[in-house]
Amino acid sequence: MRPAGLFAFLGLGLLAAPAQAQTSTAQPPAAETPVAAPTPAATPKPAATPTSTVAQRLPVASVTDPQNLLYLDLSTGGRVTIWLRPDVAPKMVERIRVLTRRHFYDGLAFHRVIDGFMAQGGDPKGDGTGGSDLPNVPSEYNYLPHVRGAVSAARADDPNSANSQFFIVFQPRLALDKKYTVFGRVIDGMQYVDAIERGEPPADPSRIVHAYIAADSPPGFVAAPPPSPAALGEPVTLPGTGRPAGRAVPKLAPGDTTAAPARRAPAPRRTPVPAPRPVPAPVK
Repeated sequence: MRPAGLFAFLGLGLLAAPAQAQTSTAQPPAAETPVAAPTPAATPKPAATPTSTVAQRLPVASVTDPQNLLYLDLSTGGRVTIWLRPDVAPKMVERIRVLTRRHFYDGLAFHRVIDGFMAQGGDPKGDGTGGSDLPNVPSEYNYLPHVRGAVSAARADDPNSANSQFFIVFQPRLALDKKYTVFGRVIDGMQYVDAIERGEPPADPSRIVHAYIAADSPPGFVAAPPPSPAALGEPVTLPGTGRPAGRAVPKLAPGDTTAAPARRAPAPRRTPVPAPRPVPAPVK
């Protein structure tokens, strides 16, 4: 190629380059997407701890500790031993101890006794509305069930209205669980509880003759003395007869002074005579 042709070719190339640059659209640099700061790892939450577990329960109150034994000497003929449970109901157990040592329960009746259910007592008024002069005890609902022999705190509609009254369960009533505070269990003498007179109120209510805490070295059971017979007063003479009252005499007509006929002696009892046996015929 000649030099003149070479220069002409180069010139055409230089003129064509800017035109190509104008026709192509320049792409701006892509905007940088901000990178979120790394989230710190969340600290794992500890698992929820159950509100009541076996591990959280206090040790079971000793049944051999005399502070935990309540004696009720009943008018039904014997002593009832109740195992108190301060490990589940410390406030109610302490109330029972205080009132027992005051002799509060001595002589009080079981005023509401429902066969197959329970016997309720501890009310100085005897109608279910009474209590002691101490403040009410708050509820202490626990895991102890209302089974035969359970001793539970009686209360009004207010869950925190227990005071001095209690009831002893004849037959299981598990529907009462965690609605009433069980604070003890009969461990001896349940037969005397079973013998408590029924009624709401009973016609002749059974009573707590004495109540003791075993730690106070109480005396042995002494049966209540039988009630003294009612005094009949002086003999009374019935009008018109001249005979003292109380003698079984026939009723006489007015003005009749005939003595009552003597009572005939019963006829002697006859013993049947056995029939004679037939004599066998002689053998020929």
